[in-house]
Amino acid sequence: MTDHPTDLSAFSQPRYTEVPTFMRLPLATDWSAVDIGLIGVPYDGRVTNRPGARHGPRELRSQSSLTRAIHHVTKFNPFDAARIADLGDVRFERLFDGDGALDEIADFYARVRQAGIVPLSAGGDHTISLPILRGLVGEAGPVGLVHVDAHTDTWDTFQGSKYMHGTPFRRAVEEGLIDPRRTVQIGIRGPQNFPEGWDYSQASGMRVMFMEEVVERGIAATVAEARRVAGEGPTYLTFDIDSLDPAFAPGTGTPEIGGFTTREAQELLRGLAGLDLIGADLVEVSPPFDSAAITSTVGAGLMYEILCLLAGSLLRRRTG
Repeated sequence: MTDHPTDLSAFSQPRYTEVPTFMRLPLATDWSAVDIGLIGVPYDGRVTNRPGARHGPRELRSQSSLTRAIHHVTKFNPFDAARIADLGDVRFERLFDGDGALDEIADFYARVRQAGIVPLSAGGDHTISLPILRGLVGEAGPVGLVHVDAHTDTWDTFQGSKYMHGTPFRRAVEEGLIDPRRTVQIGIRGPQNFPEGWDYSQASGMRVMFMEEVVERGIAATVAEARRVAGEGPTYLTFDIDSLDPAFAPGTGTPEIGGFTTREAQELLRGLAGLDLIGADLVEVSPPFDSAAITSTVGAGLMYEILCLLAGSLLRRRTG
């Protein structure tokens, strides 16, 4: 455990008080005292249909006030294992300059990497994973990817653009940010007008686990396959909320029926403990399409599960 545990003084206050931060954590201005940073990326400028994920970070912060410290299954306390803080949102000066906005995200995460901070990010549409990886991985070489989603997000172009929320992981392969042979895509489903994304993922060497395979094999076997593919090297985790069935997460831009339950999602994430995770994101929560904060509440709960994974990975790296 760290000698300087996370400041949890806000946990003793009523949940409806104070300025909302992720999980009621301190808002950090001094990054030198942070091991894991929670970050909002309020950007949805690359969606194909329903916008609204730009509001995701703010609502996820609000619902994450429900977070408590100790995991009820593992008894692990991530806040005792690492110094964790809210780093605020990526700030934009070129929001309507498409490539410029992505560059600003990448620049922010390059600073995060230089500070030695492990990021847990809240989107935002799934486009943000690409600039996050640009900043986080840089020229260090490709990393593994565990990608939980209803869609492969490996199209080539849409409406003339190579950069939108259906293309980030094709671009990430092309840019040498992820290793397709260490990439697993879990929960893929739903009809498409063209098989381009499925075909590219499989042809490039990614392991695509369609939802039907997940159901047939079960969560435990799915986890085992994900761990086999990712291996022991550095790995990034990305979780699209539309991997869940819309009965559990209606507030998202591209809902697909037949997805995970919340319990299955928890089991899946908990099974990834032990992977060498260098960062993670949870994306596509769209509050304007939500009902009674169902999706943002689920998203905040899953962010806690992911935080436990990141803190565990960090602790293992420290102790060897």
